[in-house]
Amino acid sequence: MSKIKIATDWLAACAGCHMSLLDMDERLVQLLDKIEITSSPITDLKHPPREGVTVGVLTGTVNNTAHLEVARVMRDRCQFLIAMGDCSVLGGVPLMRNQCNMEEALRRAYIETESTVDGQIPRNEELATPIFSRPLDQVVKVDVYLPGCPPSADAIHFVFSELLEGRIPVLKDQTLKYD
Repeated sequence: MSKIKIATDWLAACAGCHMSLLDMDERLVQLLDKIEITSSPITDLKHPPREGVTVGVLTGTVNNTAHLEVARVMRDRCQFLIAMGDCSVLGGVPLMRNQCNMEEALRRAYIETESTVDGQIPRNEELATPIFSRPLDQVVKVDVYLPGCPPSADAIHFVFSELLEGRIPVLKDQTLKYD
């Protein structure tokens, strides 16, 4: 039996969701008998294969045009897309940046911080034409929502196990608890 192919990536995120994925410990090793992780931000292979995958997992918010492209490519190349973590599901902390002026924020971050010496704002197309930060489902269709900051390893394992059984996971009760 061939393995289910899974691709993961992160947008504007802290890496906590991917750390929870690794926190499945032995269960992750057991899942590797049934799944193949084709690409991930924590491996050398970063992009989902052109021939596609069964499950795509994205964490973080869409914060710039590069993130928008990553989200669109993942959606195009996967059968089921999981929005994993509060940033991807709801916008999370990165959404707060929509409340401030980008020029002022860049000046504070690169020039005015107490630790900055001879700072200057980087010349970058993404910084020159910023977009509003958005949760994933505002730019692509999402099939499964897995909230949490980060989601628990148990919840991630439940979602993968349900998909492997051919079911769309329904998170509720103990599966959807916050510690």
